[in-house]
Amino acid sequence: MSRKKYVVDLSSEERSELEEFVSKGEHRAEDITRARILLKADDGLTDAEICEHVGCGVGTPHRARKAYTKRGIAAIHRRKPDRDYTPKLDGRGEAHLVALACSEPPEGRTRWTYALLADRLVTLEEIEFDSISEETVRQRLKKRPEATPL
Repeated sequence: MSRKKYVVDLSSEERSELEEFVSKGEHRAEDITRARILLKADDGLTDAEICEHVGCGVGTPHRARKAYTKRGIAAIHRRKPDRDYTPKLDGRGEAHLVALACSEPPEGRTRWTYALLADRLVTLEEIEFDSISEETVRQRLKKRPEATPL
């Protein structure tokens, strides 16, 4: 048998935190499963034994151990906490978008399309964008049904 590349060695604080996390049942099922995997891996069980106890796929324990060695106990959550995302449209840009969607469509058109709105929003001088996707326009207008062009 080969030696595991990613070894889980939980401190007593991490272990108690994971046990509390699992026992509350207030979290997402997949997060609880990852926490249970880490606890079983710390107990020294093999991946196959962990799969039997937890009821997961064969590769899941390996991925959970690998994530734990890279990110620590935060690995029980799938999303990385250091994700850096800033929305392209702020409140001011969204207001321009809604006003544009509620206005008359361009000449020769009967209604606004998401592509037309995106193109027109980029050409406005009040807002400085290099580009904006049709999907961003769709998602923002979805929140405001009165402004949906289609």
